[in-house]
Amino acid sequence: MRAMPEGDTIFRTAVVLRAALVGQPITAARAQAGPGVRRVPDLTRVVGATVASVEPRGKHLLIGFDNGLTLRTHLRMTGSWHRYRPGEPWRRPRQQATAILETPTSVAVAFSTPVVELMTDADLRRSRSLGALGPDLLGATFDIEEAVERLRAREGEQLGNALLDQAAVAGIGNVYKSEVAFLERLDPWAPVSAATDEELGSALRTARRLLQANTRGGARVTTGSNARGQGLWVYGRVGRPCRRCGTLIGMGRQGELARLTYWCPRCQPPRD
Repeated sequence: MRAMPEGDTIFRTAVVLRAALVGQPITAARAQAGPGVRRVPDLTRVVGATVASVEPRGKHLLIGFDNGLTLRTHLRMTGSWHRYRPGEPWRRPRQQATAILETPTSVAVAFSTPVVELMTDADLRRSRSLGALGPDLLGATFDIEEAVERLRAREGEQLGNALLDQAAVAGIGNVYKSEVAFLERLDPWAPVSAATDEELGSALRTARRLLQANTRGGARVTTGSNARGQGLWVYGRVGRPCRRCGTLIGMGRQGELARLTYWCPRCQPPRD
């Protein structure tokens, strides 16, 4: 079972790449077609430039260069960034590499990453994908009132779908959607209108706390237990007893993309 990379994954990736790349000149760069990549950017345009920044923005990763260009990637379900020393063997096949950045000390490789785009400052300002993002749960500041307002604007949406909507709040994926709804005793299948503003705010605070706690690396944990197989409350546990009440965990597909949702029918009773 593979979960979509969430905000904490992108945050950790940015930390690793920032340490490896920022302040380093690009000695070689290339991109190649891969599954889902619609247009292959000309990464040779950044050769000779110095990496100025590596920043997560929701589930997007932005690598900025001192020549005014920015490389935007989105991992979706399949992508990942790896860092290697020059000459070190790669852990995945070269044909899966969709973007490669080389410096004198490191090689950064994006594997099976469907979104690879080289952007100017003007492109960044015009970007619909970036401009539409809601408040970032892992941003230095987080406007919880705006995030609640954006969720409230989706009153008819099922809560599980609304929490995944990056235009409402950025950073939540399938794992945190299910875990946060469970912790807050919210029915992920009920419309947003069934939750109060206080409940939505509490859910967002919990999401931010969990995301921040999991930016340090290692297995993702929401229960507080690092013991093997004990890290999550409901995600991936269909048919197993709820850690709170013993009821068997349910699982269903939700939304147009049929994303998996896990919940406890007793701890999260239906709401109208």
